[in-house]
Amino acid sequence: MEHNSNPLDRTEPSSTDKDASVAPSPPTEKRHTDSQTKKSIWREYTEAIIIAMILAFTIRVFFVQAFKIPSGSMIPSLQIGDHILVNKMAYGIQLPQDCKFDISFPPMTCYSTNLLIEFDNPDRGDVIVFRYPEDEEKDFIKRIVGLPGDTIKIRNKVIYVNGKQLDDQDWTQRIDPGILDGRITPRDNLDPLTVPPDSYFVMGDNRDQSLDSRFWGYVQKHKIKGRAFLVYWSWKGQGSISEWVRWDRIGKIIN
Repeated sequence: MEHNSNPLDRTEPSSTDKDASVAPSPPTEKRHTDSQTKKSIWREYTEAIIIAMILAFTIRVFFVQAFKIPSGSMIPSLQIGDHILVNKMAYGIQLPQDCKFDISFPPMTCYSTNLLIEFDNPDRGDVIVFRYPEDEEKDFIKRIVGLPGDTIKIRNKVIYVNGKQLDDQDWTQRIDPGILDGRITPRDNLDPLTVPPDSYFVMGDNRDQSLDSRFWGYVQKHKIKGRAFLVYWSWKGQGSISEWVRWDRIGKIIN
């Protein structure tokens, strides 16, 4: 309805017409303002979502990344269903390399890193997440046993590093009393080997049920994603409802 601003040209309904009169449609200016308000709200939501995604992606790539433990290779240190945080700046500021882009979130998968600024070197006993050498689409988690230049030997389940027995009783378990012949499998007996430069010999804490460096070799330094440091959630999902969550593991520091 066209709106005339001249009051002399307006007509008021008579007393007999008031009951039959219809309400005037909203002014064009009001409809335009409402439309702008709706567009502004949608724009704010869109910008907030985009900013949140960029921040999440940046934190995931450079600072901290969350992982879930799907297998028992790190029992007793880590349980199946543990959700952990990995410090990606534990050894320095990483620049992702060998990246592949996908239509997903995150939109980028990187298969190696280059340390722009190095803070520290991975140390024996660190629990690290890395690209699985035989399938780099997968992330593995193990504990460092051998450093570059170390000599590793295993005799009847006992690990020797540079000729000295490794004291690993505080965080490992061996559930199979049997000893396997090293000519058949390297699980319990491994001839001496020397860890190459910029590489690490890693093992699962569940020694008898872990696929690790005994079977597929070393982890290269530029394939390490970070050091695990915290269990922030632990989901058992078995037993009574009260047992589904392992409340005692939430907030546990990974040593």
